[in-house]
Amino acid sequence: MNRPDSDQPDQGANQDDAVWLDLVARLESDTVAIVPTGPVAAAPEPPAQPTFRDFDPLGLAGTPPAEMSAAERQARPANGADVPGEGPRDYDVDDDGEEFVPEEPPSLAGTDPLTMLAWLGAVGGPVALLLSAMFWRSAPLLAIVGIVAVFVLATVYLIMKLPQEKNGDDDGARV
Repeated sequence: MNRPDSDQPDQGANQDDAVWLDLVARLESDTVAIVPTGPVAAAPEPPAQPTFRDFDPLGLAGTPPAEMSAAERQARPANGADVPGEGPRDYDVDDDGEEFVPEEPPSLAGTDPLTMLAWLGAVGGPVALLLSAMFWRSAPLLAIVGIVAVFVLATVYLIMKLPQEKNGDDDGARV
């Protein structure tokens, strides 16, 4: 067998480095750089990376707007005069002192019993399926099908109770 001595450096490693440097040089530049296959040559100088200013068809990379220093911002007139640079949040809201008090929600005691059962079925069906999957693994198929049927029927009933026509006076601002 033909084995290199362990004292000599690996000649294949030098060649691999040269091939790698050649590949990198070709990918980074438009021209092909020829790297000698002998001893490792110094890596070619990579071209300068293009910046946003190099490709700016809209002229956006012009001179940046001058910002005021902290001292100039503090020296602005405090009399509320129209100063350029003030935005839509630079004003005080005229508060009339009244706090918003929502109206009382209607009582659930006056709700239609069938509607209340439908809500219990629509919300309780998935909860019951989740609990039965966690705690009652051996639930009979009839119980699972019954829970699913109650959920589907309750949801269909609630959908059918929705108003069919739109109120012309309603602007949609109230839920």
